[in-house]
Amino acid sequence: MNETRQNYLIFETAGGFCGIAWSDIGVIRFQLPTKDAVTTERLLLRRLSNAQAGTPTPEVADVVSKVKRYFAGEEIDFSGVTLDLGEQDAFFKQIYDAARQVGWGHTTTYGTLAKQLGAGPEAARDVGQAMAKNPVALIIPCHRVLAAGGKIGGFSAPGGSNAKAHMLELEGVQLAPPKPVQQSLAF
Repeated sequence: MNETRQNYLIFETAGGFCGIAWSDIGVIRFQLPTKDAVTTERLLLRRLSNAQAGTPTPEVADVVSKVKRYFAGEEIDFSGVTLDLGEQDAFFKQIYDAARQVGWGHTTTYGTLAKQLGAGPEAARDVGQAMAKNPVALIIPCHRVLAAGGKIGGFSAPGGSNAKAHMLELEGVQLAPPKPVQQSLAF
């Protein structure tokens, strides 16, 4: 079997240090931010033991620029990024394609995505598993997929559901009920 060359880059954003890995086909892995480059690199390489640090291709450099702008609060669309998902399960690929259609500032639920794919409500669990195994979080916006009733649900990235909530807040999505308006003034 011919091994595909894998390269990676660790870079700093307003949200912390991110990592991206790519093959000749496209982006294969994305690591959401951690507080330091060493941690990000360790997490990124956990599943890419043969990857080498490298200079990004023009497309990967564009993705890095978009990620930096995203964490600075700019509305970014990652749906055109070329991915290399390798030997992913076919249903997971369908789930990822559907999730990529959920745009900036919008959310959906595991159940809604399952229904959108023509699967029954029991497939919501499969959607959740696909999101948990998402190799390119942010690019496939799993942070925009919520549990039933709009609850935040799980998030397997560093920082867990707090990181998910923070990313949604960057996009203007308000998960918590609005703060009550002060009813009287105390003098």
